[in-house]
Amino acid sequence: MIQEETYDVAVIGAGATGLAAAAETAGAGRSTVVIDREELPGGILRQCIHNGFGINYFKEELTGPEYATRITRIAEEAGAVFALGSAVTDVKRLPDNRFGLVALSAERGVVRYTARAVILAMGCRERTRGNLAVPGTRPAGIYTAGSAQKLLNRDGALPGTSAVIVGSGDIGLIMARRLRWCGIEVKAVIEIMPQPSGLPRNIAQCLDDFGIPLYLEHAVTNIGGAKRVEYVDVAPLADGIPNASKTFRIQCDTLLFSVGLVPENELSRQLGVELNPATGGARVDSGFQTSVPGVFAGGNVLHVHDLVDFVSEEAALAAKAALRYLDGAPPPERNRVRVEANLKYVVPGYFSRNLNTVFSFRPLITADAAQLTARLDGEIVWKRRLRSIRPAEMIKVELPGTLLNRSGDLVFSLETELEA
Repeated sequence: MIQEETYDVAVIGAGATGLAAAAETAGAGRSTVVIDREELPGGILRQCIHNGFGINYFKEELTGPEYATRITRIAEEAGAVFALGSAVTDVKRLPDNRFGLVALSAERGVVRYTARAVILAMGCRERTRGNLAVPGTRPAGIYTAGSAQKLLNRDGALPGTSAVIVGSGDIGLIMARRLRWCGIEVKAVIEIMPQPSGLPRNIAQCLDDFGIPLYLEHAVTNIGGAKRVEYVDVAPLADGIPNASKTFRIQCDTLLFSVGLVPENELSRQLGVELNPATGGARVDSGFQTSVPGVFAGGNVLHVHDLVDFVSEEAALAAKAALRYLDGAPPPERNRVRVEANLKYVVPGYFSRNLNTVFSFRPLITADAAQLTARLDGEIVWKRRLRSIRPAEMIKVELPGTLLNRSGDLVFSLETELEA
């Protein structure tokens, strides 16, 4: 028999985003269910045993499991209900403007949930070798950085004895250090870009401190091995094309890919949510409401974050907006926000007049100093000088509502030529 349950809020995903959102809505007295396909809440945090989490959100330094445990407890004590080991397979708006969700689980079978609001918190998945179309054989010993991290930190198994890591993303850098701590030789990190894609502190602590070489503007051009990886061929890039004449071979039995994340937005598409091609996530307003009224999004399903603290802060804002929606607040005004020079994207994609709004950006340049400028309807309303601009580090600024005091397009640009 199919079971049915009704809530004010359905949160899809029990990682840092979903837990922070659920703590807000349940704490405000709204019945909240958190649905996740994993058997335990916490998401990727449970396998991130290194510290560095919680400095902003909890005002102290925690490991990933500590952060997950703490934010789970907060959500539980607020009254959130958990439906774990459950995969949401269908979500849609119902004729009465509520939302219907179908979840499958080994324990309960099919469960139908009805909710007045939905918070999307599905996070990301890793890009794989297939996304890069790296040629070669298909032996054992090829992992994404996250899967190797789970194998090592949660299952207690060594992925190999000698490794090469493709991509200098933060998970890959942290795994380089973790592998070395476990006695696995890390031969090299290979990065196609002219600069690392991970945070500078991770380059210093995970590569430099261990003498692990980083090859910038290089690519793996071939994977060799029969039953197990035996070597990879690497070549420098010239205008993005491998220079075959300078190819060199690295002997290894393990290959890790840390080549970016893709927001999990299959359910968003089911709902008809408008997506932003620059982020792969939903286009949201200043309250993190999507193009579908009553559907909110936050965290890595919206855009890839550097710090889990930012994920939780963003989720709390989305949850507060969901509470306003449930209270019958009128739909917010939506004025478009765009980016121009040297910025890949901005979140949120819309602002409301007279409302303080936090904006997040991903820069496209590396610079020691630059100026971030905001123009509203063509007029400069705000500017700030920034230091140490890196594509790996998100820029976050808050503009007061007193500056966002009229309608029109809000356009941000990042210039290296500083104005007086």
